Amino acid sequence: MPTAPARKHRDDSEARRSVRLATAFALVAAALGVLLVAMPKLLPAGGPWVQLGLGALALFFGFRARALGVRGVNDYDGRLSLLAVMAGFATLFFAGGEAFRLLAALGG
Repeated sequence: MPTAPARKHRDDSEARRSVRLATAFALVAAALGVLLVAMPKLLPAGGPWVQLGLGALALFFGFRARALGVRGVNDYDGRLSLLAVMAGFATLFFAGGEAFRLLAALGG
């Protein structure tokens, strides 16, 4: 019975660069989202919607960095992308509550 060939673990500079970029984008989006949740008066118009977008971007790029790092980098340490993902979840949680309150107020 033939067995599947062993997968060689890739470790190239392109994967490392992609992981660094995705992690950086996730951290920036998460930091901006948390800042806007902590101080919502910085962005009075469209505040919760921008926060929701930033939280979703933080989640997307954070999980993308983790997936690329696990698949493409030998000594991958995903603590920074995990931090960005947790901040993205927190941003989505608090901004989602505020967006729900705004929608509920519109509905009467």
